[in-house]
Amino acid sequence: MTEHLGRLFDHVHIRVADIAASRRFYEAVLGALGHRIEGDGEDFWCDEFYVSAADGAVSRLHFAFQAKDHEAVAAFHTAGLAAGGRDNGAPGLRDYHAGYFAAFLLDPDGNNVEAVHHGPTNRSAASVTVERVEPEDHP
Repeated sequence: MTEHLGRLFDHVHIRVADIAASRRFYEAVLGALGHRIEGDGEDFWCDEFYVSAADGAVSRLHFAFQAKDHEAVAAFHTAGLAAGGRDNGAPGLRDYHAGYFAAFLLDPDGNNVEAVHHGPTNRSAASVTVERVEPEDHP
């Protein structure tokens, strides 16, 4: 089966109560998956994932990060627990489809954060490079 992924969402933005606690959590779990956080102050981001301090209600979402293998899923779970996350499902196979290996954590605000490896795949590219182009005509 061939799937076309990475075309629907431009970004995911969550609003959190304690930006420092969230930064520690996401630096740990994304670091375990081989990514790094950018930005300082009242917001930070990694790729299409953006986190800012809430000026009202915090987010309550479920979202999943891709993992390269089962070991990365386990590292995500371990790092998240050490950084203040709460267990919401230990690393293991799930019955969503054959090869679905995932772990779940609740972040400091209660978002259900998942790392998942879908089994062996062939990807057309490891990532997509986007360069902004200035329009010829400025409205």
